[in-house]
Amino acid sequence: MIAAQLLAYYFTELKDDQVKKVSDYNTFTVLFPLEWVSSARVDAADSHGHWLMVDAICISICLWDIVAHSLTKCGIGFVMSYVTCSAASSHTYSSLCEACTMLFISGQSFSSYRLYSSNIIDKYLYSMRFSDETLHDIKCRFRRELENGLGRDTHTTATVKMLPTFVRSIPDGSEKGDFLALDLGGSNFRILRVKVTQDKKQPVQMESLVYETPEDIIHGSGTQLFDHVAECLGDFMEKQKIKDKKLPVGFTFSFPCAQTKLDEAVLVTWTKKFKVSGVEGMDVVKLLNKAIKKRGDYEADIMAVVNDTTGTMMTCGFDDQRCEVGIIIGTGTNACYMEELRHIDLVEGDEGRMCINTEWGAFGDDGSLEDLRTEFDREIDRGSLNPGKQLFEKMASGMFMGELVRLILVKMAKEGLLFEGRITPELLTKGKIETKHVSAIEKSKEGLTKCKEILTRLGVEPSQEDCVAVQHVCTIVSFRSANLIAATLGGILTRLKDNKGVARLRTTVGIDGSMYKMHPQYARRLHKTVRRLVPDSDVRFLLSESGSAKGAAMVTAVAYRLADQTRQIAQTLAEFRLSKAQLLEVKKRMRTEIENGLGKKTHDSATVKMLPTYVRSTPDGTENGDFLALDLGGTNFRVLLMHNKIYAIPIEVMQGTGEELFDHIVHCISDFLDYMGMKSARLPLGFTFSFPCHQKSLDAGILVNWTKGFKCTDCEGEDVVELLREGIKRKEEFDLDVVAVVNDTVGTMMTCAYEEPTCEVGLIAGTGSNACYMEEMRNIETVEGNEGRMCVNMEWGAFGDNGCLDDIRTQYDCAVDENSLNEGKQRYEKMCSGMYLGEIVRNILIDLTKRGFLFRGKISETLKTRGIFETKFLSQIESDRLALLQVRAILQQLGLDSTCDDSIIVKEVCSTVSLRAAQICGAGMAGVVDKIRENRGLDHLDVTVGVDGTLYKLHPHFSRIFHQTVKELAPKCNVNFLLSEDGSGKGAALITAVGCRQRAQEAQQAAQQA
Repeated sequence: MIAAQLLAYYFTELKDDQVKKVSDYNTFTVLFPLEWVSSARVDAADSHGHWLMVDAICISICLWDIVAHSLTKCGIGFVMSYVTCSAASSHTYSSLCEACTMLFISGQSFSSYRLYSSNIIDKYLYSMRFSDETLHDIKCRFRRELENGLGRDTHTTATVKMLPTFVRSIPDGSEKGDFLALDLGGSNFRILRVKVTQDKKQPVQMESLVYETPEDIIHGSGTQLFDHVAECLGDFMEKQKIKDKKLPVGFTFSFPCAQTKLDEAVLVTWTKKFKVSGVEGMDVVKLLNKAIKKRGDYEADIMAVVNDTTGTMMTCGFDDQRCEVGIIIGTGTNACYMEELRHIDLVEGDEGRMCINTEWGAFGDDGSLEDLRTEFDREIDRGSLNPGKQLFEKMASGMFMGELVRLILVKMAKEGLLFEGRITPELLTKGKIETKHVSAIEKSKEGLTKCKEILTRLGVEPSQEDCVAVQHVCTIVSFRSANLIAATLGGILTRLKDNKGVARLRTTVGIDGSMYKMHPQYARRLHKTVRRLVPDSDVRFLLSESGSAKGAAMVTAVAYRLADQTRQIAQTLAEFRLSKAQLLEVKKRMRTEIENGLGKKTHDSATVKMLPTYVRSTPDGTENGDFLALDLGGTNFRVLLMHNKIYAIPIEVMQGTGEELFDHIVHCISDFLDYMGMKSARLPLGFTFSFPCHQKSLDAGILVNWTKGFKCTDCEGEDVVELLREGIKRKEEFDLDVVAVVNDTVGTMMTCAYEEPTCEVGLIAGTGSNACYMEEMRNIETVEGNEGRMCVNMEWGAFGDNGCLDDIRTQYDCAVDENSLNEGKQRYEKMCSGMYLGEIVRNILIDLTKRGFLFRGKISETLKTRGIFETKFLSQIESDRLALLQVRAILQQLGLDSTCDDSIIVKEVCSTVSLRAAQICGAGMAGVVDKIRENRGLDHLDVTVGVDGTLYKLHPHFSRIFHQTVKELAPKCNVNFLLSEDGSGKGAALITAVGCRQRAQEAQQAAQQA
């Protein structure tokens, strides 16, 4: 009793927006508390009528008696609309039918209506009502059909054709221009002139005219149809006074078409009552162009042909850039959405997305919906122009909804269940009940009145009970349509969610169509069911205000924007794409700089210093003993002796004093020796010092200048070995025998030479870039002696510091140089090393963003941060295995909110910058190996290059492009590349071993001479 009283109180306290009106009667939507609900489920009156609407509730009969009694005592009239239930609740339902009287209120007086029995609804309408379980099943069936349509092997037999539209991008707001749009898809043909500007108050201005498409043309020949379209277009251009202009045209052609490009569309099949001969299998753009050319009084540039669904998505996409789905729910029904290109087997390429026209009207043509079709659906299909085709559309679209209702009413009348058995010629006439009549009948206020008017025109003399029943029939038929559309849309939304790999999808669906717009309950029902079927999605439904024709103009505008954007981006990146002739010129200039560095007279002014290392031989396999190695060349410092330990170098040490740097190094050595338990031994030491040094002997290296971000004071011009020895003395904890100081490049060569005796060249392609090789002593004019060979540390990072590479440097290279710690120095290194590639990319992205090509023209604070775009991100972004979704995730980690199109551009920028880096590095190496070949007077040289460095090791394409470039530019050299497995630290130990071996040999020779 308390619960019933609360319910009665609820009715009396309803707010205005909770009360729905039907004629003169108040009706209420009620949600009973769960504790009142039995285990059986009863779908409620909202899906059957507009009386007391109980949202999916089954309550016990005794409780209903209490509620009804309490409501009556409170003076509240109520209506129990007719209810269906599952088999499990049939007893409860029967009890309800027996116990309840159908009442409706008029002031304070009550009248009684009989409650229609369950037999009627079960017999005619039960199969049109779907449980959530059934809707989920339909959703899954449709997902499978989507995949079949996308697959190369299954597309031919798929019913849902998933046609590529070649629309690759939605509007981003930067579109502008003057466009024409044609919209052919029904009995009316519309032409628009669309002006797109950057005016925020009125970005789109439109003028349009509607032309009738006569019935004889809809069922005539292709020539008649396209002559009619061309005539209408000419009339429109005449009235707009633009016949002398050749404006870009977008063509909305709302029939299934196969496309291989944006401005080509081959008609697959006619739908929507069109039966024009000679068009199926033909390119409709060519047919229209032929008709226009035949007239000869104007020109038109048809840039894009799109489906009305795609047009709807693009129209809404101009207002909401999250819009990635378009739906038409009108005379016909269809959907499109943005699919990942990698899933579209019929289109080449894996990058980006493309709008797919699903043509979902044919869903079920293979029999997959046969268990859900009713006798009325089959009758509709048999009487259609295309039996067996577009079965889903015939169940859900507006074209067939009125006829479905008519067929149901005819059968009910024949069985004496409506109109006292009266059947009139009007009721038997196909098309007499239209979808607009269904919408009118279902209106909340005047629905029953409209129903009576419509039925009276059919001559059936309906009673009030007949009107209520017909309203229920209309509701169930339209509700089924909304449920079917919700299930298939749910399939698209779940696919989008899976494609994006997100826990919750946030998207916008653009919708157009008379059914969605005009039916009083359709939109609400659709939204509610979608949210129930796809609960892990936030979906905004956006009504297309300007129709699909504006969308065709938007597609054209986007195509213009993308073409212009592509051209400008290509111009920007063209500076990085070097021809073979340019690369040969780089090789030639490198050879010139090598000669300058080796020459005594030109050495001082040379940029490529060609520093002698005093390493005169590679390991011969006799080396043995314990050797300590230090490796300093970046932000980390390694100490090695069988084991190795890595120590960080803080930025304040890198840019502090020399004494602080070497004290830190000695502290790290001390820690390592403690760790190894070898502090008491005086070990021979090899010091890999990866900065330009001028050596006078193997164990003496004068620092020429710092690179790689180091700026320690009191070091340049000093012997780094002496600085290390002084640091060891200050520590006073251990002593070491510094045998050799070497560059990391030399260390790499020695490491690889230990494994492969033909290794005579070393290359570092990592944070920095450098090379070394075994040069003939006779060519090294800065060192005494002509016999044998010596490893020369090229220090090629400075190549170009004299301006010899200015013709291939870009504004972005200059910007990176200007903001570096060593402006004007290491220019070649700044074009091809890992330390700078990310920074080059960042500067390009800033420029493209300023020009409106990226990130919606907004430069984030993150993008302004120097060094934020590390080279490791290039390696990740350029990975062949990485989808654009993952590229977006990387950009989002960097605080860059990117679209799919942004990701494509960023990936192209990264690949272009790294391509040039690998090519110019390869050009330099080609110069080196050709020099070795010529030194030895060989027609053909076999040589191995030892390589180390993160860029070479980790970048997905650098090594391949580098190898290819060397091969093309040095065709007389067979160059093998051997990756250094243990870095330059092991090389320093090997050089130390070689140095100790040479010391022993020299001591032995001296003893013999004595």
